[in-house]
Formats: sequence, C-alpha cells, structure tokens
Amino acid sequence: MRGLKLIESFKGTQVHALNPPDTTVVNSTGSSSTSSKLGNHRVKFIGSKLKSNKARSGSGAKTLLPFGLPRTDLLEPPIEPHLKSIQLVETLSNLYRRFETCSESEKSLVCIEQYSVLSCLGDPKLLRRCLRAARQHAFDLPSKVVLSAWLRYERREDELDGVSPMDCSRFVLECPKAALVSGYDPNSIYDHCKCYQERSEFTQVSKGDEFLALEEDSDICFRVGNEDINCIRFKIAALSTPFKAMLYGSFTESKSYRIDFSQNDISVEGMRGVDLYSRTRRVDSLSPEIVLELLSFANRFCCEDMKSACDIHLASLVSCIEDALDLIEYGLEERANALIASCLQVLLRELPSSLYNPKVMKIFCSFEARERLASARHASFLLYYFLSQVAMGDSMVSNATVMLLERLGECATEKWQKALALHQLGCVLLERKEYVSAQCCFEAASEAGHVYSLAGMARCRYKQGQQYSAYRLTSSLISEYKAVGWMYQERSLYNVGKDKIADLETATELDPTLPFPYKYRAVSKAEEKQTRAAISEIDRIIGFKLVPDCLELRAWFLMAIEDYGSALRDIRAVLTLDPSYKMFNEQVRGDILIEFLNYKVQLGSQADCWMQLYDRWSSVDDIGSLAVIHQMLVNDPGNSLLRFRQSLLLLRLNCQKAAMRCLRLARNHSSSEHEKLVYEGWILYDIGHREEALARAEKSISIQRSFEAFFLKSYTLADSSLDPESSSYVIQLLQEALRCPSDGLRKGQALNNLGTIYVDCGKLDQAATCYMNALEIKHTRAHQGLARVYFLRNQRKAAYNEMSKLIEKAHNNASAYEKRSEYCDRETAKNDLNMATKLDPLRTYPYRFRAAVLMDDQKETEAVEELSKAIAFKPDLQMLHLRAAFYESMGDMKSALCDCEAALCLEPNHMDTLDLYNRARDRAINPQEM
Repeated sequence: MRGLKLIESFKGTQVHALNPPDTTVVNSTGSSSTSSKLGNHRVKFIGSKLKSNKARSGSGAKTLLPFGLPRTDLLEPPIEPHLKSIQLVETLSNLYRRFETCSESEKSLVCIEQYSVLSCLGDPKLLRRCLRAARQHAFDLPSKVVLSAWLRYERREDELDGVSPMDCSRFVLECPKAALVSGYDPNSIYDHCKCYQERSEFTQVSKGDEFLALEEDSDICFRVGNEDINCIRFKIAALSTPFKAMLYGSFTESKSYRIDFSQNDISVEGMRGVDLYSRTRRVDSLSPEIVLELLSFANRFCCEDMKSACDIHLASLVSCIEDALDLIEYGLEERANALIASCLQVLLRELPSSLYNPKVMKIFCSFEARERLASARHASFLLYYFLSQVAMGDSMVSNATVMLLERLGECATEKWQKALALHQLGCVLLERKEYVSAQCCFEAASEAGHVYSLAGMARCRYKQGQQYSAYRLTSSLISEYKAVGWMYQERSLYNVGKDKIADLETATELDPTLPFPYKYRAVSKAEEKQTRAAISEIDRIIGFKLVPDCLELRAWFLMAIEDYGSALRDIRAVLTLDPSYKMFNEQVRGDILIEFLNYKVQLGSQADCWMQLYDRWSSVDDIGSLAVIHQMLVNDPGNSLLRFRQSLLLLRLNCQKAAMRCLRLARNHSSSEHEKLVYEGWILYDIGHREEALARAEKSISIQRSFEAFFLKSYTLADSSLDPESSSYVIQLLQEALRCPSDGLRKGQALNNLGTIYVDCGKLDQAATCYMNALEIKHTRAHQGLARVYFLRNQRKAAYNEMSKLIEKAHNNASAYEKRSEYCDRETAKNDLNMATKLDPLRTYPYRFRAAVLMDDQKETEAVEELSKAIAFKPDLQMLHLRAAFYESMGDMKSALCDCEAALCLEPNHMDTLDLYNRARDRAINPQEM
C-alpha cells in the first residue's frame, strides 16, 4: 500500500528546482545572450520595484521581499563536480600504498589522483600539498609546465598589484624557468629558483668570440640566390648525418666548392645563421626571425643539436600572450618541444583571464586542437584537468567548459580519469539543463566505478519527470552500499511527507555538514509560519559552517520578521565571503539590497563602527564583526588594516579562500613598504612558506618597527617546538610588539599569545598577569588561558568557573565547552563535549575523548564506532590515528594498517602515525610475536 501511495504521489507535474527552465542559448564565449541582456534590466527593474515600495507609505517585510520567501519545492542540493568515494578511508589507504610502491615516473600522476579524491573535502592546504608533491615528482616538460602554472593559479598572484604572471616569488616548484628543465630533481622542493640570479641561463655570446669564429678559413660556400655564404666544410658536415653524407660521401657535392642552396627554402641571412651556428654552436645573437628559419632548416636536414639550440632559445623569448600565440604555431609545426612548453606555460599562467581570449581557446578547445597538441606530445589528461577546473570555476554552463571537459575525457586512460571527466561533464550538462546528455554521462561515470554519479543519474531522471524511477535508484544505492549522508539527502528529493523528513534527519545524522537538510527544514518551518523556528534551524549549520546561501536564507527570514538590522548583518557577511553574490535566486545584487535595507536601519559613524567592532570582537561574534568591517570598508575601501582584520576573522571561520583574498587586498591597498611586507608575510605563512614569511617580517622591522611586524615574527617562530632559548626570544618579540602603537583588539591577542608562551615555560605568575591584562581590554578568549593557569596550579574549580565565564560571554562557544570539559568530572565533561558536538560537529576532540572513555571501559566496538561516525564525514588525521591504535590493541592489524595509510595519505610525515604504521606492519608480518 505504501508503494502504491508513493507512485500516485509522483504522478504530478515535475517542478524544476531553483528556477523554471528557460530557452537561453549559450554562445561560444560562455556568456548567455539572453540572460546577459536581461540581467541589467532585471537589476534595474528590481531596483525600481524596491524604490517604489519604499516610496509607499506602508512598511513591512513585503517592501523588501518582492519575490516572496523561498519555497521547499524549489530547493535542491547541487551534484558536486568531484570524485566522491563511498569508502574514502580505503581509497586513501590504497593511494598511499600505490605511491610508496610505484616507480618514480608514476608518482606524479598518483599525486594528481590523490588531489581528485581529496577535492571533495574542500581543504585548500591539503590540495596544495598534493599539487606540490605532483610537481616535485614530475619528470617531463609538459607535466612540469602544467603543475607549476596550477600551483601559481591556486595562489592567485594575479590579484597582487605589480606582480607578473611569470613571477614565482622564488619558489622553484612554481618557477617558469625550472619548469622548462627536463628530469626529476628530488631536492627541488627545498631549493629557490634561479629567476633572480644575475647571470641568465641564456647568456649572449661575446662579440669577440663571434668575430674570432668567423675569422677561421672557409673551404666551401653555399649559394643562395645571387650571394655566396662562405662556410667550413667539416663544421657543416658535423651538423647532421645527411650533411656529412652530402659533403664527404659519394654525392657530387663532396667534390664541389660551391653548392647551390637556392631551392632549399632558406634566405641569405638564414644561411649565414647556419654558418654562425656551425662555428659557435650558439644562436643567441641572431634575430628571432632567423632562429625560426634555422629551426625549420634543422628539421629538414636532421640537425638535432641545432634544433635543440633554436628550440631552447626561442622558448626563452616567450614572455607574454602575444608572443605565445605568435610562436606556438611554429612550435607545433616544427615539433619544438621546449618552445611549445614555453608558449603553453605563458597561456596557462595567465588563467583565468586567458579563458576570455578566443585565440587561446582555439588552441585548446576543439578536437582538432587537441589532436595537434597530442601529435607534439603536449595534450595530456593533466593539461585538460587543469583547464577544465579553471573553466568550471569561471562558468559551469559555458561552451568552453563543455569542450574542455570533452577533451579531458578523450585524454583519460585510467578508470578514475574517465569517471572524473564523465562525472564533471554530467554536472555541467545538468546545469545547462541538457538532461538526456547529462544522464548518459553520469551513467557512463557510474559504469567506470564512480557510485556517486548515480545521484546525478537520479537527478536527471527527476528533471525529466521520472520521479519514482529516481526514488527507486537512490533506494537501491542505500540498500546496496554502506549508507552515507548524501544518499539519504538525494532520496529525500524524490520522497514525500514524513518519509522525506525522515530521510533528511538521517542525512544530517550521518553527515551533519550537509547544508541542504537544514535549509529544507528551515524553509518548511517558514512555510508553516514558524519563522523564528526556521531561523533556529538554519542557525544550527551557520554556527559551525559559514555557507553564503545559508546566510542568505537567514536574511530572508529576518526580513520576514522585520529584523532588518540582523538581515543587514547577514547580507554584509555574505558579501564578505563572495563580493559578487546575488540574492533572491541570483536576481538582485547584494549591494543593491544593502542600499535599501539602509533605509530601515540607523547607521552610525565610522567611530560608532569601531565601538561596535570592539564589542562584537570581544563577544566572539565573528559574523557580527565581519558585518561591521564590511560597513566600515564601504566608507573607507582602501583601509588595509580593516582588510587584514577581515582575513583574521575569515581564517577563524575556516573560510581560507576568502581570507586570502582579503589579505591580498590588504597588501594591494598598503600605503607603505613595511606594511606590504607584513601582509605578504602572512600570505606566505598561510600557504606553508614559513621561512619566507619570517624573512618578510624581519625586512619590515628593518624598515620600521611596528606591532604587526613583531607579531608576525613571533607567531611564525612560535609555530614550532620551542626550546627555552627560542621561547625567551619569542617573549622578547611579543614585548616589543606591545611597545608599538596598536589598538586593544590586537594588543589583547599579543597578551594572550605571550601568556601562552609563559605557560609553556612554566612561568605561571607572568602568564596570569598577561591574561588578566588582556581581559581588562576585553580580550574575552583570555579566559581560556587563565583557566589553564588555574588548572596547572591545581585550582580545578577556578579553572572551570573561568571557562564558564567565557561560555557566557562568547557568541560562538563550542570550543569553550570543549575546553571546560578538561576541568570537571567525567559526567559533566561528557555533557560539555556533547554540547560542543551539537554546536560544532566538526570539532574532533569530543569524538576522540568519548572513544577513549569507551576504550577505558573495555567497550572496544563502541569506541571504534564513535570514531567511525565522525570519520565518515570528516576523515581527520588524529581520529584515523586513534582508531588505528584501537585496532592495533584489538589485534586487527589489517584495519590498523588501513587507517594508518589513510592518515599518512593526508600527512605523510606524521611521526606518531609512521611509528604506529611500522609497528602494525611488523606485527602483521610476524603474528607469532603478537
């Protein structure tokens, strides 16, 4: 009966999610001719509509909600364009074993496979480590060129003022010159590049040497047209085997003094260049046009050394897109490997802007273009993987994106490569509403072993009105495989009534990081006129995962209850995360909505904003702080200090991409050199270049002593195991920072850091003084440090009370509950940790603590399950290590090794895991010693 009822409920008209289908045609540049024309008119229409509403005497939510509230029937989660393994730990374990056992020439591609598997986790640092490892192990020029450009693209140096796309900031793995050197150098990751050396690799031959070479006696001449070019017979013969046969073999030319070369497609200047090269073995002094002529000549007469010299020299001349576009055709025609690599390198390092150049896209996009690159051995899966990722990031619906993904599929040779290319093409076609083609791609990807593509296949059926078929497909997924959150989330789209809600609850239970279930439940409550309950529901995920569309949804609800100040706060936070974000189903720019909300809210002066920022920062209200800074930047967009504050908040909120953008803007807007150096130092620190960050801090201090420079230096030095001498030096640096001018917000942080160093040195009285001074200037987080001091003095009750004060004051207090658990009895600690997990499921300590308690109680199975529950949605290094240790103690060496390998795939140099791995491996080999 339940099945029959379900089938009947699916017979209704298909409702397309988000927006109804349109007839927009996407042109070759990727822009939509219809939507681009309508876009500006729509914004103007909305603006006029909002203005007319504002002009009316009536007020209320309808004034600022011209499109109404969101509806549950228009909500759906995206199909993510990543490989998404349903057995991620086992997959990572397999990748680690393969990397350790494969040949050196295969390691680079294994690293790229790691990158593709880990992309679903969204951790930029983890992905960058994979790219760096791939570049380090790359052998051939094409791979080195792509990977160095990819690393540079991930750093987005194009956002820094005055930095060339060919700049590598002295990092050899990103160096354009190092990428044009073949072979593997195992020490390359530790070296700096050679770009800044005074002597270039392509030094000019001296005029004196050239004159002496030309003075040598000639014994043969080549006639080109009406001119004779005197040469040296044995040196011309040494250019190639054909020349040797012609000049010293049985041909008539071997007896001739004058040889007519007029019919060999070479000019007089070109033949003189051949003579010069035969004498000097250099082409540096020749014009590019002559070198190109020599390149063609060398190909015709098999002069390999001359071809190589011309190839390398021409490669060194490519410095901009115009050069690359001019020379790549010559390179492809003459099979000049270095020249092609150099041209591709320039085009790739100009991404994403070069995507908009039709000449560039002509080189990459068409099938014929790929064939030409393939014939020169430069069309690779790696090249098109990079290009397609950039294209999808720019536009999911452009023709260029489709063509690049098609080329990616043509280059795919391994199963995972085919699955990735087909799945991503399916995602793009789904976005373009080409449901039949998308379904074919998803089906092919699933046949290649990618189970998650079945979710895309179900979605395509749903879009074509086959809702029950989609339901059956997702149900079969749940019954056939170990269930994960996205399976229940996907099935909820095709389910109805209480069963839909049950699927959403199960999805959240299995994976609390999925935004869609929270959004659906919130909108459902809003539809039932329970708007405050809707806000509470969406607050659950905003509390630990800052997602723009969740913030936007909360803003809608807040406007509905006429809480315009809070709505304005959320919209400002959204625009901090994504300045180009559009509201109301992408129909209204965020800044336009802010303009009209400003009429509903009393705005303070810049001085008032500073006071608000101080209060919100002190109450650990990170979203509120972001909103205040956004408002201040509207009035003072060039304030680099405010941009820096933005970046600090965003890093705290785990929004690394937005944080790096703000740091770069801070650097770009800096008015002084010493300030620029500080922000560059933080950028380098955040991408893992600690020594370079330290050098920037020291250079900044040498120019002008400042709080931020000393703070950066102390922070960088403290980010390692400190011996007593190093700790004393860090203390001196923080004391110097505190002597420099700054505001209370930053001085509070410095005092807090100073207290931490004192605690580590055992100087508890000095630490307590630092924390109390920090609290006097409202640095609320100092309660945590002071609690630690009390605990180390055996004043456990005082420590607990101190953390309770932090919980009362802090707007975001999951970490405070976690920390307070250390200062109370087991049962109270359990309650605090449960609260920490409820507020922020991504915090791993509570799972590890609960698992350790269960293990102490000899509940081994329950302990493993506690960790497994979290590892399923957050494969964290520490949790994998702990579970491996549990497995080892239980005698399950196979599972222990699997977890160790997965952990080492995330962090290859984690010493504790390496020790555990070696121990478990020994016990697995010699079970009798267990």
